[in-house]
Amino acid sequence: MFQLEEKIWFWVLLVIPVIILLFLVLQLWKYRTQKRFANKTLLKRLSPNQSIFKSVLKVFLLCLAFACLSIALVNPKIGTKLETVKREGVDIVFAVDVSKSMLAEDIAPNRLEKSKQLVTQIINNLASDRVGIIAYAGKAFPQLPITTDYASAKMFLQNMNTDMLSSQGTAISEAIELAKTYFDNEEQTNRVLIIISDGEDHTDVAASVAEEASNEGIRIFTIGVGDVKGGPIPIKKNGVVLNYKKDNKGETVITKLNEDTLKEIASEANGAYINGKNTGDVVEAIRDILNKMDKTEFEAKEFADFKDQFQWFIAFAIFFLFIDIFFLERKTEWLKRLNLFNENF
Repeated sequence: MFQLEEKIWFWVLLVIPVIILLFLVLQLWKYRTQKRFANKTLLKRLSPNQSIFKSVLKVFLLCLAFACLSIALVNPKIGTKLETVKREGVDIVFAVDVSKSMLAEDIAPNRLEKSKQLVTQIINNLASDRVGIIAYAGKAFPQLPITTDYASAKMFLQNMNTDMLSSQGTAISEAIELAKTYFDNEEQTNRVLIIISDGEDHTDVAASVAEEASNEGIRIFTIGVGDVKGGPIPIKKNGVVLNYKKDNKGETVITKLNEDTLKEIASEANGAYINGKNTGDVVEAIRDILNKMDKTEFEAKEFADFKDQFQWFIAFAIFFLFIDIFFLERKTEWLKRLNLFNENF
């Protein structure tokens, strides 16, 4: 486990492309100036101790020094001590719909991105609850097991897209079945499954599967993203809409938010349906629901001690500068004999 203390110092890395650009401009200017001064053969005789490799090596070392300096200023820290702590909370699994219909832009910026925003904001407002993530379309796929590592949860969440599952469609029942395996039967925690979807279920068994989950102590809450009026599914390339999805008759497919399906699933599992249009309202509703639940104590492992690592990168930066100053700037006798840069003719 590691942390980055001052990420703003990554901007120092912008010095590197500037150095490379200046070097290329300087080399071009030197080449043109020397070409006007004398031909290549005569120039070689007048100035034999020239090496483009040596110049490139100097720039490379300088860039490495700046890169190490930047990382040193960021101050990476590595966790060195893992402790077991006791927490009280609820186990929450998020099932996010990643089917193609989630690309519809009837809710800004689109249904999938809105779903990510909702889950991220819910996680940001959690205290000591554990979370897990499932992605589903025609099939369900585990993304993150139950954990207290919210940073990892948000990272996995941001990487989710509609191309991650080859099996298309929307099988909410698959997500519910997979969610059952996330909860530890030995730990009698309150279990919550939050399904974020447009409700376009391509099976008719989701409600019955939700009832089975309820019998196992899982409460299901559904969040609907999209508009009941619907919208087309864009086909994009490099962020540009090329066309919209068509059916077999060549007509543009309109996908609509199916609130009835989501309400039925939530009702069968002692939960509730929430419209996902307003992020603040969704977060507030979930917070109220969780606050009314009994918190169960459980053990969690987390890093309690982090040690600075900046000194290593400072040492590397000094080392690279040392090589540049004392080995590439000076003509030592043993380097002359080695003739590393083809300077002795």
